[in-house]
Amino acid sequence: MTKFFRRSSLAMLMAATVLSTPALADTDGQPTTATIEASKPGPVYHKEVFTQFAEHLGNGIYGGLWVGKNSKIPNTNGFRNDVVSALKDLSVPVIRWPGGCFADEYHWREGIGAPAKRPVKVNTHWGGVTEPNAVGTHEYFELLRQVGAEAYISGNVGDGTPREMAEWVEYMTAPAGSLADERARNGHKEPWKLQYFGIGNELWGCGGSMRPEFAADETRRYATFVKAPADTKIIKVASGANVDDYNWTETMMRVAGDKVDGLSLHYYTLPEGGWPPKADPVNFDEHGWADTLNEARRIDELVTKHSAIMDKYDPEKRVFLAVDEWGTWFAQDPGTHPGFLRQQNTLRDALVASIHLDIFAKHADRVRMTAIAQMVNVLQAMILTDGSKMVLTPTYHVFEMYKPWQDATVLPIAIKSPYYGKDQFTMPAVSGSAVKAKDGKVHVALSNLDPNQSNTVTIKLDGISASAVSGRILTSSAMNAHNTFAAPDAIKPAAFTGASVQGGQLVVTLPAKSVVVLELQ
Repeated sequence: MTKFFRRSSLAMLMAATVLSTPALADTDGQPTTATIEASKPGPVYHKEVFTQFAEHLGNGIYGGLWVGKNSKIPNTNGFRNDVVSALKDLSVPVIRWPGGCFADEYHWREGIGAPAKRPVKVNTHWGGVTEPNAVGTHEYFELLRQVGAEAYISGNVGDGTPREMAEWVEYMTAPAGSLADERARNGHKEPWKLQYFGIGNELWGCGGSMRPEFAADETRRYATFVKAPADTKIIKVASGANVDDYNWTETMMRVAGDKVDGLSLHYYTLPEGGWPPKADPVNFDEHGWADTLNEARRIDELVTKHSAIMDKYDPEKRVFLAVDEWGTWFAQDPGTHPGFLRQQNTLRDALVASIHLDIFAKHADRVRMTAIAQMVNVLQAMILTDGSKMVLTPTYHVFEMYKPWQDATVLPIAIKSPYYGKDQFTMPAVSGSAVKAKDGKVHVALSNLDPNQSNTVTIKLDGISASAVSGRILTSSAMNAHNTFAAPDAIKPAAFTGASVQGGQLVVTLPAKSVVVLELQ
């Protein structure tokens, strides 16, 4: 992640949105209609959309995941059991590591060998604290083993060399030879599976402040030296655009598109005018609620326009779009360490998550990987820890509710919703997506963005035979409801009884500010 954001044309976009939307209608008494077309199934909703991101930032690694083998906090080989168990319950498919901006200065040899002999460095990006290198390559793959996830490593293009990157790949994947022998001496004889490899991170910013033409050339160069052993494949992801830098995508696809398998996109939901983050993560009013959700919905426009550029050079959609940094970025919690990016997580964050997951379903033909930022204790986290204590966030609960979307088939859903508006912000009141899971069951997600009014949604089921429905809901009486260590279950999913199947239609009454996930029987 970077400390710099382009917000060009945001004011124009918001103005155009206000001017072009229909006259506002309160959702109360204005029902929503929709159609799910199961007879026209869409692409697969790849499980990699639920990728997690763990950077050496604040307490994202140390304290959040890693406590060391001698810690009194229950752990397995240094990783805390409670956090690993919670991540396993999410069926986390992939973990991106070691950054983020941290990756742009990470030298892998400093994180192997005897821990006591590893150099202690300064984390120049995040807080200026010391980095002990206690968690390196071997520890990362041990975390993957415990969670049951695949590897996504970001290589150092910033101040690293092609040789260093090539040797790291060899160290991890070679079945035999000099670096494989070194890996064995360090405790792991068998090669690891390296599923995804990032050719740098944010080359336009903390990864080198490069111009797109230079970055594309560097991508071609470095990608050439990421070599997989025989009969294996490493999926290469290029460093893509920041927000609406469409020229970056154009240049990268034109110059280096043939050398990579994926292209990234980074977009953070930043209310109150953008960078630097100013919004309070907890103490906000309805203006702050609407501002944030409006900003979250912008990911639809960004993915649409970046995908259109990719289509010009790759109409077969061989190269996927990896939105591998997204989520809310607010002012960090008062009293926390500067640069640690610790922020509380509320019902508002849960709606941001459901909006994104629904939009990714719409673009599942091109968006085949995303990574929310970040997994533990940083920005829009799944989990917060404090010493031996752990709490699950509302965002965690949304990811758990959407688990059936992993590797399911997207079912097109057309939603006609009234608008919710507050001050200058207007948006459709209802967000949603639908899938047919691997077990054949149909699942429908619906979110009511209106914090004040309920909304009744009537959905025509085209090609679906259903006689009953069950579901769960995430909501609260307060927009800023959140879990704390003193009250860890203040907001969590509950059984939902506000849906029924009537005459080939699904009728759902959505409470205000809610996320509902349904299963049709």
